Parts: sequence; structure tokens; C-alpha cells
Amino acid sequence: MRKEKQMQSTTGNASIVRRVADGTPGQALDMLGPTVEFVTEPDAEGGFCVLRGVLPPGMTVPMHSHDDAEDFLVLTGTHQVLLQGPDGLEWADAHAGDYVHIPGGTPHAHRNTSPDPAVDLVITTARLGQFFTDAGRPVTGPPQPPSPADVARFTALADRYGHTLGTPDENAAVGIEMPKFAGGQ
Repeated sequence: MRKEKQMQSTTGNASIVRRVADGTPGQALDMLGPTVEFVTEPDAEGGFCVLRGVLPPGMTVPMHSHDDAEDFLVLTGTHQVLLQGPDGLEWADAHAGDYVHIPGGTPHAHRNTSPDPAVDLVITTARLGQFFTDAGRPVTGPPQPPSPADVARFTALADRYGHTLGTPDENAAVGIEMPKFAGGQ
């Protein structure tokens, strides 16, 4: 599909992004495995940011939290979301058509245990969108595993933005095995 055909201006600065589940005209950013593409840029008017997020099969976004609310409309596929339940953190399945709301400051994680990519429309703040801009690596070819330097850069940026990353023990307690990187990271 030709990306330049996906966006069609309708009037003034308003636009339609067609078939968002298939991709957007924006640059894809690798977030250490998952990718995001901006539907609206973080500096767009309105104070919020919309992205297309793709969680490949077998990929996990470890436990983390941030002050910014983050919502997900599952466009295609299925993944599991770690949410606060009545008895603590628990995994819940999210299928195409489901909407997930993560309030700011809430620990959460995502994992794709299905054989297909999970594609979400992510609605969040311009601030979290700016984090994605700063922390993401432009996708220029086939996915590459993150290097220890990539992980260190991501972690430093997460800290600068006030994000809390789950420890290996906290992740293990909810069934997430953290990858080992050369150089002790």
C-alpha cells in the first residue's frame, strides 16, 4: 500500500488518515521492539497525541508507569494488558474492538501471546508523545534487537520524563522475563 495515498486533506488543516490499522504516512519508530507511528504529532493543538502502535507476536512491553494517561483502541489482533484488579495486578485479554484506559500513575504492561501482530490506536498526552519521539529509533529496515546502549538510552530518557520502570523482580512476579543484554544491562 502506498503511504502517501493514506492521508487525504478534507478542509483547511483537518484531515482523514485512512486505514490506520494498515499504517500511517508517518515515520515508524522502534520502541525496543514495538513500533509507533504518529497519527497526530505531539505538538499538535489540543494537548493530546494519537499514535498507531504495533506489538509484534511474542513481544512484551515490561511493567512501567508514567504520569500521563494512555488509552488503547485495539484495531487488529489480540494482546494481554496487565491492569490493577481487585486482587492486585492481573492480565486481561484485549481483542480487536476493545478499548483499554490506563490512568496516569498506574503500573501496566502489554504482551502479545498470539501469532499475529496486535495493532492499537494509542491516545495519550503530547508529553508522552514527545517521549516516544525522543526515545524511539527510526525504523529503516528489518527489526534489530536493542543493544545495551539502546537500552541505557531508553532508560535514561524514561527517567528524565519521570517514568517508573518495573524491576526485574517486579516483572518476574507478573510473569515477564526480562531479556539479558551483553555488558550487564
